[in-house]
Amino acid sequence: MALSPIQEIPAQTAIEPTEAVPNGRIVMTKIFVTGLKLDAEIGVYAHEKGRAQPLVVDVELDVPSAGTRKLADTINYAIVGERARAIASEGHIHLVEDFAERLARAMLADDRVMRARVRVEKPLALAPHAAAAGVEITVVRG
Repeated sequence: MALSPIQEIPAQTAIEPTEAVPNGRIVMTKIFVTGLKLDAEIGVYAHEKGRAQPLVVDVELDVPSAGTRKLADTINYAIVGERARAIASEGHIHLVEDFAERLARAMLADDRVMRARVRVEKPLALAPHAAAAGVEITVVRG
């Protein structure tokens, strides 16, 4: 019996992770962190040198997985914040594009990550005329 998208699976019909799920199978898991706030010395203008300013970072990672039950079997999203803060602590960065690419490549250091999308916003870049300016890049495993 096929299930419609709105029908629930009865409690006595538990599906084990290795069994086929009716009407589909998991081929990719998207791990994401949105609105990560950190300070970084970033920018090309004289008034941006020698001082930190806020960044807001969003990251999406595509990881092929299904039936994950242990943290060791997936990407711990806390690592996104750790790597972003590590890049910011390395010293002055001229462009948000560079920050975004470095973070995306740091996430691809884990062989399980097939695609990393990184969006970096500088909330003060065009203040008060815009809420933020920034960049979004996508890096895929080749």
